Amino acid sequence: MRASWVLVSAVLWYLTRVKIYVKLHQNSPVLICMDFVRSRKETVDPTYLWVGPNEKTLTGNNRTNITATGKLMVNDFTEGLSGLYTCTLSYKTVKAETQEETVIKKRYDFMIFAYREPDYSYQMAVRFTTKSCVGRYNDLLFRVLKKILDNLISDLSCHVVKPSYKCHYVKTPDRDLIHELFIAFQVNPFAPGWKGTCNTSIDCEETTNHNILQARDRIEEFFRSQAYIFYHHFNETVPAMHFVDHSFQVVRMDSCRPGFGKNEGLHSNCASCCVVCSPGSFSPDADVTCQTCVSVHFYGAKSCP
Repeated sequence: MRASWVLVSAVLWYLTRVKIYVKLHQNSPVLICMDFVRSRKETVDPTYLWVGPNEKTLTGNNRTNITATGKLMVNDFTEGLSGLYTCTLSYKTVKAETQEETVIKKRYDFMIFAYREPDYSYQMAVRFTTKSCVGRYNDLLFRVLKKILDNLISDLSCHVVKPSYKCHYVKTPDRDLIHELFIAFQVNPFAPGWKGTCNTSIDCEETTNHNILQARDRIEEFFRSQAYIFYHHFNETVPAMHFVDHSFQVVRMDSCRPGFGKNEGLHSNCASCCVVCSPGSFSPDADVTCQTCVSVHFYGAKSCP
């Protein structure tokens, strides 16, 4: 019972610390070694001691900037800089009648996490009519369509992945029984050579997410044009295999880079972010959550030893 209470207390202590999220390779906000109430009062002989992750005392250098008034900023934040930052403020109170000095110490805790924006990909679905659910023409249409879409977005370093289709019999209120191909595929921005689009960017997420948005718009316009052609050019002869109007569906899917994941419960203030995996967890690939691994003792683990 006592062990359970200790565990709960530790979790609550962890959850109630001030949590700060810093985008990868950006500078942290300025951390102030003083609370609001103390800042409104006179402080005599203040001194400040900052301690970073792994209980290392911080000093001003090219990665950390500490001012004479105890303000801290961490430069070019990376996964390994995540963790607990504490500052101990020491100051004196002086009795006017005796000049007796008393040293007061206060400690302030900040949990700082590196994060990055999620990588976007899109799950798409369309439907095409067909003469029959048997025969080679269905597979031929499927392969040609994939090739057209890949060519349409190849200059964006995006490509179609996990394509699949099934043929179904469909009865609509105003038509007889027809055959339709239900086609599904994903589009992501990681076609071979995608890193070449990053140029000098360290992170590259802005480039890849911009490219995938363009790819989504191109594909949507392609299927919109298919519907337009059908209604304006096939009034007399309806082709056996054609795009079913309004069947295009698209859903955005987020993924995180290795070492990062989403956790709305733990990081509610950055619920849409890919936050660095904490000790005791890891993320090996483009998943969206960090998995448990008790043997991991550092931030940003990509594997479970």
